[in-house]
Amino acid sequence: QVRLVESGGGLVQAGESLRLSCEASGSTPFNYLAMGWFRQAPGKEREWIAALSRSGSTTYYADPVKGRFTISRDNGANTMYLQMNNLNPEDTAVYSCAASPDNPWTYRSENGYSYWGQGTQVTVSS
Repeated sequence: QVRLVESGGGLVQAGESLRLSCEASGSTPFNYLAMGWFRQAPGKEREWIAALSRSGSTTYYADPVKGRFTISRDNGANTMYLQMNNLNPEDTAVYSCAASPDNPWTYRSENGYSYWGQGTQVTVSS
């Protein structure tokens, strides 16, 4: 079992930055897990935005965040991060982290992940 807890959300103005954290705990070693970030805006379906491999050496980004967001992990701290720069109102959503013990894993799909955090709200004002 894996427990994931997000933090770092909040209210910012357009153009500002935020860093989200996702801390993992449980019986599965963190470096056995591929990780991803998803978000769900009001009235919309949850969408995948970023993912990275167990070692952190391979990263993937959805087009809306490519060049603005950076996903990373610290396996020694059992934590994954999402650095979000140049935020805009369209980034307003609940952001959730997810973990997959599969290798390989379907990083773009919710079905590719077995464990989920509770989510953290990010609100960007114009």
